Amino acid sequence: MKHFNLSFFLVIYLFLLIPLKGEILFISDKSKDTVELSHSKDKSNVLNLDKYFSSKRLGSFVENGKTFFRLFSPDAESVTLVTFIHPEDSSGSEYEMKRDNQGVWEASIQGEHYGLFYGFKVFNPKYPSTKNVICLDPYTRAVATYNTYFSPRRSIVIKEGNYNWEGDHWIQRDWRDLIIYEMHIRDMTADPSSESDKPGTYEGLIEHGKIGGIDYIKKLGVNTVEILPSQQFANIEIPYEDSLNGRYNTWNPYERNHWGYMTAAYFAPESYYSDTSRNFKWNTWSGTSGKQINDFKDMVKSFHKEGIGVIMDVVYNHLSEYEQGNLKEIDKDYYFRLDKNGNYIDQSYCGNDLKTERPMVRRLIIDSILYWMKEYHVDGFRFDLGKLIDWETVEEIIYNAKKINPNVVIVCEPWGGGYDPAGFSLRGWGSWNDQIRNGIKGENPINGLGWIFGHWYGNNNPDRIKSYVNGTLIRDKFGLFQKKEQSVNYLSSHDGYTLGDFIRIATKSVDQNKIIKDVDNFVKLNPFELKLNKLAALFLFTSQGITMFQEGDEFARTKVIPYNENIPDTNKGKIDHNSYNKDNSTNYINYKHAEINSDLRNYYVGLIALREKFAAFRRVKYNEVKFFNIKDNQFALGYRVKYKNEDFIVLFNANPEKNEEFILPDGEWEVYVDSQLAGIKSLGNVDSNVILQPTTGCVLKKK
Repeated sequence: MKHFNLSFFLVIYLFLLIPLKGEILFISDKSKDTVELSHSKDKSNVLNLDKYFSSKRLGSFVENGKTFFRLFSPDAESVTLVTFIHPEDSSGSEYEMKRDNQGVWEASIQGEHYGLFYGFKVFNPKYPSTKNVICLDPYTRAVATYNTYFSPRRSIVIKEGNYNWEGDHWIQRDWRDLIIYEMHIRDMTADPSSESDKPGTYEGLIEHGKIGGIDYIKKLGVNTVEILPSQQFANIEIPYEDSLNGRYNTWNPYERNHWGYMTAAYFAPESYYSDTSRNFKWNTWSGTSGKQINDFKDMVKSFHKEGIGVIMDVVYNHLSEYEQGNLKEIDKDYYFRLDKNGNYIDQSYCGNDLKTERPMVRRLIIDSILYWMKEYHVDGFRFDLGKLIDWETVEEIIYNAKKINPNVVIVCEPWGGGYDPAGFSLRGWGSWNDQIRNGIKGENPINGLGWIFGHWYGNNNPDRIKSYVNGTLIRDKFGLFQKKEQSVNYLSSHDGYTLGDFIRIATKSVDQNKIIKDVDNFVKLNPFELKLNKLAALFLFTSQGITMFQEGDEFARTKVIPYNENIPDTNKGKIDHNSYNKDNSTNYINYKHAEINSDLRNYYVGLIALREKFAAFRRVKYNEVKFFNIKDNQFALGYRVKYKNEDFIVLFNANPEKNEEFILPDGEWEVYVDSQLAGIKSLGNVDSNVILQPTTGCVLKKK
């Protein structure tokens, strides 16, 4: 999510899916009426605007020697197409557009005008102040942006179908086998330690022979990357402590949005990541060449060549808040959820919520998803604040996406206006499992510590920990998911503290209010911090379900805000837990730090290899996980898991104060993971028992 780390524990309710006539139907959580997923029928209980639906091709395209432009805006009184020779032109050629009876406005120009810049002026007498705003085409394939406040933009007419994919196709991977690395395109190469020639870009990410980027990711052994939002987004917020167009910024001294959760165009790749300069350039145009399209495709193709899938983090619950000329000016009443006074509903905490239940908003979302699959070969999607998307749209997304790629990955945050991982599971979606996150690590490092620290957070207990091992399935009373591969197991993400910083603060190795000037020295883990990081990783990588971890967790990455930047930030020099606005070393991956904590990084590499090689940690059935009966230590855990010819024992002692002895089943057992090392080679043998010191774990394989 964006600026807020929402973690709700609300009542879980179930929804029924009924297959009928080859389509998915559902029981609505409001009406309890069965509703067919169809746009062809009006419904008696919907608002008048809901009657509009068009299957016409939207956006700009060339056909029969003409360039066409189409925009859906049923509530507009008039729409004017404005074209520009150069994006910076203050005025352009204007063409009146004609409206059909379904709210689609159209104009055409003789000739094939590839590379032409354009936008729309939309007039609605209810909102006269927007009549001269140049609006971005919601279906535009590429965007030119002026990098300043409110991000003036131009759409670009693009020629498609001329990219050489060299036989590339989707990565067809079972969800159970996913090992996901959540990463930010710019973060991976923006720091000089990456040695990138094109830092912070699509091109820099896939340079070979460098310390950072794709070679680093490949060496980790992960098989999937989940890239933070890379659809065109507003990366500038309004002036700090100053007013602009009735807005006043009191919260963001950096005036930036680094993570990208402010989408501006759902069909266009972010142009900023094609800019090869190290520093962001204010008051300049970016993306004018459309180069970002091929750059994004090159990135996907390069990852695929390494056998690494690409999942996009997407934001269809709200639109960019700090720009002019988007769906707000195109048709506010149609595209957004509004209260009775016409104000935006803001359950996303980002200023506005999209009305996804509108037929043409639903179509826009589905068209966008299918476009990224077909045009960019994207392997899957992680949906931000998924609960803000209505159930009918949720169902249609996965139904249509799977028709194209049956293995497409569809996961989400199951919160935002509610909390319902079980509801998403019933619809075939995966969800981020915040319960395993909070149960194992804890909810906050001050007074909300979890199991690895020898504490119980909230309602966690030994049986809940066992449920997490098994994929948090509804087969036990603690479960959420129909299938284990619908549980995205993780301990940290872009939101909140990194796992490394969480542990540093929790162990009081550092005061969270301390000013840190020597980050290189600070980042070095002490022995106890190292043990906790390893214990957490061992639990994560041996549990059933989808595995995900955040960029840098493998070396206990820290997010310290630079203390010496000329920014009026009262938290400079402190550990940051909400770095959405910091396009600087707070977020960038520092590969020197990966070397400083190479012990932990190598441990992660070993655990990834273990999980990748042995299906026992991914494919066993619920009843094939046999737990040890431990009575004297509530923070100890042991289980045996068999899959075909694989026979493993996994042991943990999360008690920080006492040793734990485990009596082993008969046979000879080889140690594959201990408190120091992890991997796919034997570290030695044990016979009858294992004694684990506090805050350690191990993995044994039967000879």
